[in-house]
Amino acid sequence: MADEPNNTPPPPAETEPTPDPENNTQTKQDKGSKKNMFKDLKVKHVTGILSLVSFVISLPILASVTWLLYMKSYDCEWLFKLPRLQIGISVGLILVFLVCNGALLFLRARWPMVAIIVVTVPLTLMFTVGLALLGSNSLESRRVPATPLWFKMKVDDDGIWNNLKGCIYDVHVCQDLAASSMPLKPSDFNKKKLSYVESGCCTPPEECHMRYVNATFWEKDDTPETDPSVNADCNAWKNDRDVLCYDCQSCKQGYVKALKSKWSKLGVFLVSMAVFLIACHMALFLATMWEIHCT
Repeated sequence: MADEPNNTPPPPAETEPTPDPENNTQTKQDKGSKKNMFKDLKVKHVTGILSLVSFVISLPILASVTWLLYMKSYDCEWLFKLPRLQIGISVGLILVFLVCNGALLFLRARWPMVAIIVVTVPLTLMFTVGLALLGSNSLESRRVPATPLWFKMKVDDDGIWNNLKGCIYDVHVCQDLAASSMPLKPSDFNKKKLSYVESGCCTPPEECHMRYVNATFWEKDDTPETDPSVNADCNAWKNDRDVLCYDCQSCKQGYVKALKSKWSKLGVFLVSMAVFLIACHMALFLATMWEIHCT
């Protein structure tokens, strides 16, 4: 019997699935959306950190306001009407604090350009006032209160100085120095750190070479060093506690140094805070524009 022919058809060849263009497009969109989402989160993270940093940096402004209001009655500054200036600066600093943080809350997200302008203007004014208090040559003037040149002009006025030395006496600067230094020996007193007013008004200049008895009583030597041509303050010194060295140039210079030191510290603070806040808000502005561009 002859073999029957094998009519079974061969199995179909395996075919590779054809890619679906719609699925590929959907996958790419998903990946792109995830990438944009992570990018948006990163930008918002940066802006959030910068907002927090700018707020923290602005907090010392409130501390400086407290310091100014607390110190406004010290060093006989009321004779210069400086407490008014201190109150004015304090109000200005409070406004700077409110503007800087208010711009972050209400203007930054909607109108970033307006926000950076609103913040920069008062900070620039704050920077300028700080430079003036530091005695910048281009800003210092006899008409600008609390600048080094203004203090020197006021102290050189005999009428104003008579009131000032009376005030220094009334606040018992030298009396307190004498009481606190009573048990000290000459070597110990020389090591004692005196304030500008104490060293200038309560004790004679070192070049007079007087012998220490106590903080407000010094014996003169009959030596050429006490000649008026060397230092007029040596003959201006009196052991009378009502006189001491209140009429000395060293007393005027010490008083001016005390005020300059105080107001220079405020100037350094204003300049530093203005620079830090301007830099921080500029970085925040750029991050905000980046955030708007990404979204």
